[in-house]
Amino acid sequence: MSVEHHDLHHEFPELTDRIHELKMKDSHFRRLFDEYHELTRNIEKMEDEITPVATRTEGEAKKRRVQLKDELYRMLTAA
Repeated sequence: MSVEHHDLHHEFPELTDRIHELKMKDSHFRRLFDEYHELTRNIEKMEDEITPVATRTEGEAKKRRVQLKDELYRMLTAA
């Protein structure tokens, strides 16, 4: 199965500079960024069936990733 990549640079290529800026200047953003990417790596392992889990567990992880992505996007686009 081909796994779609969901790292922030693929999700928001137009915001690459802003992502880098916030990672360097904002510790809260950096913590959320790290959590998002760790969760994404775990989900990719679940989707590739490297780490077998219940469908519910995978679904909950994906919901958390969406919540993190929404929060990170809000931070990236805030004035």
